[in-house]
Amino acid sequence: MGYSVGQVAEYAGVTVRTLHHYDKTGLLSPGGRSAAGYRLYDDADLARLQQILFYRELGFPLDEIAAIMADPAARALDHLRERHRRLNAEIGRLRRLVEVAERAMEVQETGVRLSPEERFEVFGDVSFDLSYATDAHLRWGAGEGYRQAMARAAAHTEEDWRRLMAEAASWRGRLLDAYDADTAHDSGPAMDLAEEHRRHVERWFTPCPPETHCRIADDYVEDARAFALVVPAPQQRPGLARFLREAVHANARRGAHPR
Repeated sequence: MGYSVGQVAEYAGVTVRTLHHYDKTGLLSPGGRSAAGYRLYDDADLARLQQILFYRELGFPLDEIAAIMADPAARALDHLRERHRRLNAEIGRLRRLVEVAERAMEVQETGVRLSPEERFEVFGDVSFDLSYATDAHLRWGAGEGYRQAMARAAAHTEEDWRRLMAEAASWRGRLLDAYDADTAHDSGPAMDLAEEHRRHVERWFTPCPPETHCRIADDYVEDARAFALVVPAPQQRPGLARFLREAVHANARRGAHPR
């Protein structure tokens, strides 16, 4: 039983033109013929085609494939080793490109407009997780508050970021002290810390009414990447995100927020 060129093209996911080209170059020339004189492929031809397509998928040019197929025992391993080396080099190059793209995307998503040296100097242990920045954009990007926050972040100078981060670090230290001292989440000191955080968001990014603040705090519990923007992972304690969320909700229930 033989297979027509159309059938083989369909089976292999290639075009009839490709098979004709392989035939013309001698890479794959089926020997069978139909009653009408058309070429027919047998099982051995299909196996050879599978090998050809495998090498093509690895990026081998047709002349190298022809050389391998002509003397597979002597040449295939050498060719595969060289292709392995090239592929690893290409993977390394692509990984470097991905890192560059991620840094560029991070800048776009977070609004940070600093050089690498400035960024590490200003932000220290606080890191921006690209996957969270992307998810946040997908989740909140259509909202006016998110757009305003990104616009204001983009407008911050290096000195603005220094002041912002120093303010956040001071608050973070007091939050950790309160948590370590087993302060009740609905106590005055805990709610004052929550209110200070709300004002920080308003001062540097976007209007933050209590209901918005509660949603932000909920995200801290639901997504560790979000909370890492507030408390870097090495400084976190088990239950700290939940403590802050409960303090934020208690502060929202407290009512008016004195300025």
